[in-house]
Amino acid sequence: MIRVLLADDQVLVRAGFRALLEAEDDIEIVGEAGTGRASVDLVRKTHPDVVLMDIRMPDGDGLWATGEIVADPGLAGTRIVIVTTFELDEYVAQAIIAGASGFLVKDTEPVELIRAVRVVAAGDALLSPGVTRRLIERVSGGLRPAPDSTLLEQLTEREREVLALVAHGLTNTEIGERLYLSPLTAKTHVSRIMTKLDARDRVHLVVLAYETGLVQPGWQ
Repeated sequence: MIRVLLADDQVLVRAGFRALLEAEDDIEIVGEAGTGRASVDLVRKTHPDVVLMDIRMPDGDGLWATGEIVADPGLAGTRIVIVTTFELDEYVAQAIIAGASGFLVKDTEPVELIRAVRVVAAGDALLSPGVTRRLIERVSGGLRPAPDSTLLEQLTEREREVLALVAHGLTNTEIGERLYLSPLTAKTHVSRIMTKLDARDRVHLVVLAYETGLVQPGWQ
């Protein structure tokens, strides 16, 4: 069962998400919160698998709450999905850096919301390649210091190839096809890279690919 917590200051939004998600046999809503601080407190009490986190909330916004949750070692198993009204909300890139595993816009189709919860609960990233590119280009444009390639020294040449393809938004199957590897082998490479770079998830790997200069802003 996937345990989900809803964090949004609009009661109607939370009610809509609850009705949609609770209709699924493998998803359970473990709590709702209307402020950033209440969200953090409730996450610490319930330890959900996924938090659907609004950005603009009173008493500590979603960005602050994301940072608090990610920084808590006891909540390492909790994944955060930012839910925003606008696709390029000015805080979304910062939320990704803070540790969110992806984001959704509030007018997302119901089937996509359900899929997103399952994808993130399984430990994968939620961002599409195009969205990832736009967000991380913003990050590389001013939210982070100059690239530091020394982090890549612990990776093999093959692992660097795999990391670059992850940054381009390819799945394990697609990486395998590109590099003539089985999907399982591609997955193993990704897992080793995450371990070596101490990355939380694939979104974090994309951020690191930019930070180290392995991938440059403007790639297609």
